[in-house]
Amino acid sequence: MREIRQPGEYQYTFGPYAEPIATVRLGESVIMHTEDAFGGKLVSEDQSPSSVLGPYLNPQTGPIYVEGAEPGDTLVVRIEQIEPSRDWAVSCLIPYFGGLTSTRFTAMLQSPLPERTWIYARTGSGGYSWKGRWEIPWAPFLGTIGTAPHIEAVSSLSPGAHGGNMDVPDATVGNTLYFPVHHPGALFYAGDVHAGQGQGELCGVALEISARVTLSFDVIKSKEINWPRIESPEAIMTVGSARPMEDAARIAYSELVLWMESEYGFDRLDAYQLLTQAGRCYVGNMVDPNYSLVASCPKHYLPRGRNPTAEPDESGKPVGV
Repeated sequence: MREIRQPGEYQYTFGPYAEPIATVRLGESVIMHTEDAFGGKLVSEDQSPSSVLGPYLNPQTGPIYVEGAEPGDTLVVRIEQIEPSRDWAVSCLIPYFGGLTSTRFTAMLQSPLPERTWIYARTGSGGYSWKGRWEIPWAPFLGTIGTAPHIEAVSSLSPGAHGGNMDVPDATVGNTLYFPVHHPGALFYAGDVHAGQGQGELCGVALEISARVTLSFDVIKSKEINWPRIESPEAIMTVGSARPMEDAARIAYSELVLWMESEYGFDRLDAYQLLTQAGRCYVGNMVDPNYSLVASCPKHYLPRGRNPTAEPDESGKPVGV
């Protein structure tokens, strides 16, 4: 299987201005090598983050040119495997960054929280332990993943309609992600793998690792979507990123209603009603320049076979609705 490594400097924006580092064919599986959020610089609990980190975080591998992807299409990315490329993970407190401290977006006059670094060791069970006091299960996912936006270059710290730094744990093995395509080849980026993370990514830093990620690519021709989508064996999901947090939730749920209407045959208001009773919503991150929320609908409420014209049951409704 072909392996893709960043040949030079990593990218710190999602944008259309860098030259592709590789081209992949539709249906091809490749291994992408990714660096951790700190570029591998934070390696000891004796280090303070500000002493080793510069102004840029979340180095991205990319962009990748996907053959056959054109503006107005949807890029389909299947996450087949995530493997750590080292036996430890790092987390830390960064000045003026996190969910329970003042930040540049929520400015106050108090001093920042003290800097601190935690190094977690990989255990025999595959989890990550901090000095034996607690162990976090291995639950890897891509913190940053997406395509180049239409015009602007967006920081790899920020999520948006292109994907980016969403920090949503469902960007994981066995799931399929869908992204809008604004440029020939889609210009795909990925990085910032997390060995695990709680919902919200409270202090702003998950269990950060470098990794080898196996992905495959496809394209849905002439299918435009506005925001990232995720499909797991159990549910369909949409991601909204914005501030305030309630707007991120509104984006996610609105996009989910529209997906159910366009592809599953729901009346729009029926989908609104069903999600009121059966929808799920969680916070991916509450720390980035935009917050990311994930709205989901369990698949057992959807017509079988992703067929909006499914045969009705005796009640006259599509099977599963």
